[in-house]
Amino acid sequence: MTTTEKPAARPANPRFSSGPCAKIPGFTLDMLNDAPLGRSHRASVGKTKLKDAIEGTREVLGVPADYRIGIVPASDTGAVEMAMWSMLGARKATMVAWESFGAGWVTDVVKQLKIDADVVEADYGRIVDMAALDYDTDVVFTWNGTTSGVRVPNGDAIPADRAGLTICDATSAAFAQDLPWNKLDVVTFSWQKVMGGEAAHGVLVLSPRAVERLENYTPAWPLPKIFRMTKGGKLNEGIFEGATINTPSMLCVEDYLVALDWARRIGGREALQARADANAQVVWDFCETRDWIANLAEDPATRSNTSVCLKFTDARISDAGAFAKAVQKRLEAEGVALDVGAYRDAPAGLRIWCGSTVETADVEALMPWIEWAFHAELDAQAQAA
Repeated sequence: MTTTEKPAARPANPRFSSGPCAKIPGFTLDMLNDAPLGRSHRASVGKTKLKDAIEGTREVLGVPADYRIGIVPASDTGAVEMAMWSMLGARKATMVAWESFGAGWVTDVVKQLKIDADVVEADYGRIVDMAALDYDTDVVFTWNGTTSGVRVPNGDAIPADRAGLTICDATSAAFAQDLPWNKLDVVTFSWQKVMGGEAAHGVLVLSPRAVERLENYTPAWPLPKIFRMTKGGKLNEGIFEGATINTPSMLCVEDYLVALDWARRIGGREALQARADANAQVVWDFCETRDWIANLAEDPATRSNTSVCLKFTDARISDAGAFAKAVQKRLEAEGVALDVGAYRDAPAGLRIWCGSTVETADVEALMPWIEWAFHAELDAQAQAA
């Protein structure tokens, strides 16, 4: 066959969005039948479900027993903002950014909260030198760049005896990548990513050092109700036992519980990571054998195994943005890949979600379609010239 002939096989599930992400394999709405709809989240059944979600998170992620876990409003963004507004300002901060969301946290801290902060940045496809940061300051960073496909390879650079807090946005890393809990004081994520949950809810994990900061520091600015985690100078323990600050969706909570049960059945955190690794490896291997497409992450050690970002490198492409969008549209029109365009602020290319709920067979089936779409668009470009 020629490169412009359409492949015979198609992904069974074309959903490769980086959030909300593909549901767990075999998902049906019947799995949510046990959701206590029309019941108060403060009733015993609601409290039990929320407590189960917290303890299930602890079990599957391996969160230490002395770390608090809370379900909070406004997805991962809400969790990060709660941490920054409540804890920053006690000492100087270091804001680390190598992609869109990290850059957003910089804006919030420097321009909105006006905190004394050093800003350390790297271009898309790279990360900063984590060992060069000043950990006597409060360091805010993303573990996995959802929009750049670059991740922190490990926590070795973070000292155990740091004076400042480490605040880590791990939304596209949690469950698919190792998180060194002893090196992280605040970890945030949304279950809409690796677990394929529904949006709008965030998870906030606090170390004992973070709790100490909350109980011994009062920010100079007023805190909105949904950011307040203390009462009378003490941590509001209820938040971390299922008494959420505002009303959660019990349907979304049920969906998360179903995903946690699936994770346990397949082998827990190790199995989740292995699935993401296998998915990403398919894409990496594909790129290694083609000279017209490459991983946006320059160092293989920092390549994300969830939000895999790709760039087209063929010299015949005159307009990278238009070409990438055209390839994306071809894939979507064929029903083989939905929502795989690069993030709006990122370099032009494709972004393929390879998180744990995605089936490796679907990633394998997608690769020939990317090749087809690339050559088909090149042909169309040549004919239009």
